[in-house]
Amino acid sequence: MMTLEGKVAVVTGGSSGIGASTVRRLAEAGARVVIGYYQGADRAEALRASLPGAGHECVSLPLEDPPAAAALARHLRDTAGRLDILVNSAGYTRPIPHADLDTLDDALFGEILLANARGPFTVVRALLPLLKAAGDAVVVNVSSFAAFRGSGSNIAYGAAKAALDTMTMSMARAFGPEVRFLCVSPGAVATDFVAGRGRDTLEKLAASTPLKRVVEPEDVASAVLACVTHLRASTGIRIVVDGGRHL
Repeated sequence: MMTLEGKVAVVTGGSSGIGASTVRRLAEAGARVVIGYYQGADRAEALRASLPGAGHECVSLPLEDPPAAAALARHLRDTAGRLDILVNSAGYTRPIPHADLDTLDDALFGEILLANARGPFTVVRALLPLLKAAGDAVVVNVSSFAAFRGSGSNIAYGAAKAALDTMTMSMARAFGPEVRFLCVSPGAVATDFVAGRGRDTLEKLAASTPLKRVVEPEDVASAVLACVTHLRASTGIRIVVDGGRHL
């Protein structure tokens, strides 16, 4: 595996789930990792303390707060002087049946769009000068199976992730060759991201897929790492990690 020694990475939503697994994989590969978190300060600090290597840190990064992203950019410029890898893993959803449009009111729709589309855009915009200066940087946006199947925890979530996919393609076109942009698109993953979705539900979903195995957060983190280290001739594409559920 290509070493990431000397590289600096930011992972939003890095204190739990897919984000935390990604933080571990990047640190194991040698990167210095900044763990962006929203409410999980204690989780983020415990994760930081467990990582191999040195220089890792935790930063509060609420996605609805553009000044926080700008402050992170200034901090990285002053301390590390570079940024090589950005993983947008933070997100938010609520399980709502697609036919229940009353529960998915305007305010909630806006919150879900902000967390899953506008938030990643804000972080990319703030950190893009550092990424471009690296000359060989990569942004991996954690999207979803829901973006291209019209499924998922609610209608707004699928719409927001579809917007993230489209932004990824647009930015890949606009900012190459200095920065590559890719999506990793999981199906149902064994995390607590979707309230009420337990292991039994995941096992039933997995049984109907070609690979018949539950997708773990480490599976998604491995795909993120592959985008960084191996898919160096790829940009603007979607890597699906769903056990074949989309087939």
